[in-house]
Amino acid sequence: MGKIWAGLALSLAALTPAVGTPNEAPAPRTLPVIPSVRDFQPAGSGVFHLGPGTRVRAGRGSAAEDEARLLAGQLQVPFGFDDAKGDGDGPAGTGDITLRIDGPGAGTTKNAADVNESYVLTARNGQVTIDAPTDAGAFYGTRTLLQTLRAGTGMPEGVIKDAPDRPQRGLLLDIARKPFTRDWIEDRIRQLGDLKLNQLHLHFSDDQGFRIESSSHPEIVSRDHLSKADLRAIIDLAAQRHVTVIPEIDSPGHLGAVIRAHPDLQLVNASGRALPGAIDISKAASARMVDDLTREFAPLFPGLYWHLGGDEYQALVVSDPETSYPQLVPPGGTVAEATTRWLNDREAVAKKFGKRTKAWNDGFISTPRAVPDRDREVEYWTGKELGARDPEEYLTAGRKVVNLNDEYLYYVLGEPNDFTYPTGERIYKEWTPAVLRGTSPVAASLATPDRVLGGRFAVWCDLADAQSQDEVARGIRLPLNAVAQKLWYPGTPPLSWPAFKALADKVG
Repeated sequence: MGKIWAGLALSLAALTPAVGTPNEAPAPRTLPVIPSVRDFQPAGSGVFHLGPGTRVRAGRGSAAEDEARLLAGQLQVPFGFDDAKGDGDGPAGTGDITLRIDGPGAGTTKNAADVNESYVLTARNGQVTIDAPTDAGAFYGTRTLLQTLRAGTGMPEGVIKDAPDRPQRGLLLDIARKPFTRDWIEDRIRQLGDLKLNQLHLHFSDDQGFRIESSSHPEIVSRDHLSKADLRAIIDLAAQRHVTVIPEIDSPGHLGAVIRAHPDLQLVNASGRALPGAIDISKAASARMVDDLTREFAPLFPGLYWHLGGDEYQALVVSDPETSYPQLVPPGGTVAEATTRWLNDREAVAKKFGKRTKAWNDGFISTPRAVPDRDREVEYWTGKELGARDPEEYLTAGRKVVNLNDEYLYYVLGEPNDFTYPTGERIYKEWTPAVLRGTSPVAASLATPDRVLGGRFAVWCDLADAQSQDEVARGIRLPLNAVAQKLWYPGTPPLSWPAFKALADKVG
């Protein structure tokens, strides 16, 4: 996970008073940036502003070149090559911004796990330098600089040393229940990148729809869907903004779109009643279907993660699963055992493509003869399910947990089932990565960044027509800003909520 470099490997050559008028007052320690930087040491009274001669520079062929060209385009200033090796466009001058990658693992970090996302930004003598060990860190340094310029204050002279508290930070988007356009999704990716959020989880298969073009099973695809060309464009933009796209094909529940095309896979109880969205895991054809889709889609998503789903399988929410679903019972076993083996088998297919898997917390069911794979990450969303297990149980067992607490982080369209739209203010004031269930945190010793890996804000579209795309974008803007703050910057935020909201209106 990202850590501020030990020693001086991260000496970001500083932002200093460029072409703007020097600020005679002492530089503030709180910068107009969301999320807040971890450490800023003012040095002098100057302020960096863009000037007529400003260039954004990086070494020729270096991993920082893409980040520098992106920033130059956004600032509408020229790009130039750094002259550190004598092959550039001359020495840096007043108003110039230089990006350098000079740490271990440089240029190898897109879509990786445990990426060093740190950077050092220095403002000095009318120039800015951003040093980072990886292209991801350099990118985040450019986001900090961009926000100080957007805020209109410029970048005060001094040195920023910054890195995220949690390695996983992002947004879940339910495109299965509500189709979102490619343009809208790409706008959210740009927003995520600017907020230093690094994951976009696409829930693209559910009872209401299957929303990405499929060549292995075109019969299951909904009318409104993303083409594979759309998907490639989304993934390419996400890589540019250091956002990993996490695919989810939820099983063995939430497969209604598949079942409509293949009714023979429908789970039926002993009374002949069909259970919505539930696939019959006793049938070999059910496994073949999900594995076909995994084999098709896993190579299309270059990121590390694959989400198995695993939640709300209807065979497990009755009082006596073995009597209700005798066809699912393995010899001498239970329905819970069969379900755990099912998910382990689906995971085995994903692992052949080098994926690290995730599943919802109610999909983790240990039995005497079957245990969920030890490497699978727990996506903790609820404590309301039948037989609910506290998050402490997963953490003390040594499992890695990601926070999607439905009390704070679930934006459910139409507000069904007692959900209310979460607010940025409530997240900002009350929620932390340690608050995994309800409103109470787990013990600090269990909530360290190597155990609670981060969190994601989730947009679920249960009542798809309750809001338009534009309304969703407006509704999640402040919550996303608040989530970004709480996942990057540990501890109490330095700004009051009114001040943070005002800043988000400017830069977020």
